[in-house]
Amino acid sequence: MVDPAALGAELARPEAVLGALDFAGVAVFAATGALAAARERHDLVTFAFFAAVTGVGGGTLRDLLIGAPVFWVEDWRYIAVCLAATVAVWLLGVGTWRFRALLWLDAVGLGAYGVLGAAKAEAFGVPPLICIVMGALTACFGGIVRDLLAGQPSILLRREITVSAALLAATAYVTARALGLDPWPAALIAAPAGFLLRAGALVWGWSLPAFPGGLVRR
Repeated sequence: MVDPAALGAELARPEAVLGALDFAGVAVFAATGALAAARERHDLVTFAFFAAVTGVGGGTLRDLLIGAPVFWVEDWRYIAVCLAATVAVWLLGVGTWRFRALLWLDAVGLGAYGVLGAAKAEAFGVPPLICIVMGALTACFGGIVRDLLAGQPSILLRREITVSAALLAATAYVTARALGLDPWPAALIAAPAGFLLRAGALVWGWSLPAFPGGLVRR
């Protein structure tokens, strides 16, 4: 395994790239997990489980795949953030405005976590294309598991732009790094790009084109 320190200490941990936004992203995704439990009127323990799976699920898969120590095992604060998000949703309840706000915060998280996942994969010497995949997994896998647990259609089965936003953020970050930009400038370009794509989907209903049935007609 590649020693991350040899590749630059600024990339050895994802929060070194975007600072406190790493914890904020976990909190946002954890809150969406708790909201999924709230829709089904589950108990507080199930709230916490949904929140934790959604908040750290993507990063866990990323770390296992790239051979890194699982981040939340190394730092207990991530689970504490998930529990805090659980309690907040439990106390505030579910309201239309809160869910709408979380959609926008989720859009921020998709952009930021697309970058964070790609940055950590880069730190472990992963090839650029796989860094992009790791960025998308980090941003989206927790939400996929959340939807499966809640019995909702997975984000992979919706034409609404979600995964594409994370892919754009990760791709922009990896491209900027390949062009010689330092992590911070690359992140400041890539994360807003992913956010803006998701924002367009929320405001204007952007979606990817559906399969047309094949180019060759009988």
